[in-house]
Amino acid sequence: MTDLTTRNGAPLSRLTFGTMQFGGGADATASRAMYDAARAAGINHFDTAVGYTDGASETLLGPMVAPERDDIYLATKLGNTGGSGVANLTAQFDQVRRQLGLDTVDLLYLHRFDDDTPLEETFTFMADLQSRGLIRHIGVSNYAAWQVMKAQTVCATLGTQINVMQPMYNLVKRQAEVELLPMAADQGILTCPYSPLGGGLLTGKYVGGGTGRLTENKMYADRYAPQWMHDSAAALSSLATDLGTDPATLAVAWVAASPHAVSPIISARSTAQLAPSLAAEAFDMTPDLYAQISALSPTPAPATDRLEEL
Repeated sequence: MTDLTTRNGAPLSRLTFGTMQFGGGADATASRAMYDAARAAGINHFDTAVGYTDGASETLLGPMVAPERDDIYLATKLGNTGGSGVANLTAQFDQVRRQLGLDTVDLLYLHRFDDDTPLEETFTFMADLQSRGLIRHIGVSNYAAWQVMKAQTVCATLGTQINVMQPMYNLVKRQAEVELLPMAADQGILTCPYSPLGGGLLTGKYVGGGTGRLTENKMYADRYAPQWMHDSAAALSSLATDLGTDPATLAVAWVAASPHAVSPIISARSTAQLAPSLAAEAFDMTPDLYAQISALSPTPAPATDRLEEL
């Protein structure tokens, strides 16, 4: 695996902090408090995107990072809208730098796969930024395994490589185990999964009839609608009670304990909401507990049509 470090050579933290809520669910004061809490917990990897909260996420994050730039591994994303053609990516990267108030980032992701733009065009742009020292590493988000490998092949012809990928992954969304995680391990790609709490399902608040994304946002309601997912969340909450910890801590620590190289992206709207996820940074996830938690949800079948031979 590529040796990913901060600019001063420090290894990356076990967890990544995602700032999607900065300037949205979290105002400037709450965002600053969460940044400080994450730093106090040892987190040095921060993730944002050009379009998060209409640019406010980067506008708030940039000045926080600037005084300790060499101590922070800064990631952002392009191409969620407008495609992955060079003109759109150039305009969005210029916007990133204006919003952050910084000339360079450590990791630049393509936010989604673009069927309409040749991969050679997209990754020539990325390789050029890298050669000019404007980015250090290349990432992809929401790519299927075959899409990552096509892009990786193109990168090889350009003398570079994909270093990081960002899929959805949590206890009730385990499809990444079938091809994405094994592929990343084979290719030496760090995996930074988003939604380790399943849109809040795995925090336990819905077990007691709470409200939030799953009751207010149709996309999340549909994504986590199956009853078995709610049953798994209830079982995780019960286990957390038995262990004297928080279900969110278990959920994040379970993702972080994957046998593959995984750095889950945690996020929140306040320091109080963030605290259980931060606690996963130091949580001791034993192999037995990892297996116990894994058994709370279905393990997806391997990628073969000859399951009877396994």
